[in-house]
Amino acid sequence: MSLSETITSDLKDAMRAKDSLRLAVLRSLKTAITNTTIEKCGAEGQLDAGTEIGVVRTAIKQRHDSIEKFEEAGRNDLAENEKKEAAILEEYLPAALTEEEINQLIDEAINETGANSRKEMGQVMKILQQKTEGRVDNKTLSSGVMQRLS
Repeated sequence: MSLSETITSDLKDAMRAKDSLRLAVLRSLKTAITNTTIEKCGAEGQLDAGTEIGVVRTAIKQRHDSIEKFEEAGRNDLAENEKKEAAILEEYLPAALTEEEINQLIDEAINETGANSRKEMGQVMKILQQKTEGRVDNKTLSSGVMQRLS
């Protein structure tokens, strides 16, 4: 079952359970995935798993940015709501890789490309993004690659 199908199924369950917060979060996520699909593949297209996970990560990042802004403004009630929404979204991410697994993948990608300077970082990152399929954010990957190639 693809991520979109899982979200649709969970959306129906949230409707039946009358869970308004979960329903709102899943509707916005479904809309974001649909919009990305139309943008990248056309109306009849379908996103690959990595891109769908990227949409979920973007939604979570937006929530974390909002949490930060609300806390700065002293609106803890709104920040708590955003935290709940982020927790719901995080359920749809695959299990994260451990630091050891990340380091091993970085080493493999560097060996595979033969990279030995930061100029070749793009090639390494491309391979890593394919191998990790959204299980690690790009910021973590890029900092690890930079450390190894410096």
